Amino acid sequence: MQIAPEQGAFMQLLTAAVGARRAIEIGTFTGFSALCIARGLPGDGSLLCLDINEEWTAVGRRFWDRAGVGHRIELRIGDALASLRELPETETFDLAFVDADKTGYPAYVNELHPRMAANGLVLLDNTLRDGHVLDPQSLDDRAIAALNASLAADPRWETVLLPVADGLTLLRKR
Repeated sequence: MQIAPEQGAFMQLLTAAVGARRAIEIGTFTGFSALCIARGLPGDGSLLCLDINEEWTAVGRRFWDRAGVGHRIELRIGDALASLRELPETETFDLAFVDADKTGYPAYVNELHPRMAANGLVLLDNTLRDGHVLDPQSLDDRAIAALNASLAADPRWETVLLPVADGLTLLRKR
């Protein structure tokens, strides 16, 4: 469930290249993706992580502190969609990364939209699903296949799906 090392390096570079100052992550697991994003933020940047599992995210906290970026990361444990909906609907975030329950991606994307700054980037993980989106059989595969199709036609976003790791979709808010 962890992102690939090359994806982490790409996300760190992308975070820095777009000049992101405020980021949000939905689905933290053991914190490697959060570490990569936090490393790409400036010294006064911040990352809000939303996850449901305190045990797995505790692993990440140790490494965030060891890497010197723990002070940039706020972790909120609970239902990610509910936590996201509690945030003000203002253009707060420059970058978002979603790697959580696949059937929840459409709701996350819709809730993120008003909270993203103009030209803000949303990164969606696992959007190729080992190629299963071409002939989706599982609920997760069907959800991601439908999401990919809907995002390609969504005028709110400029969309590109990269064959990085298991598929990484970049959405730029128009």
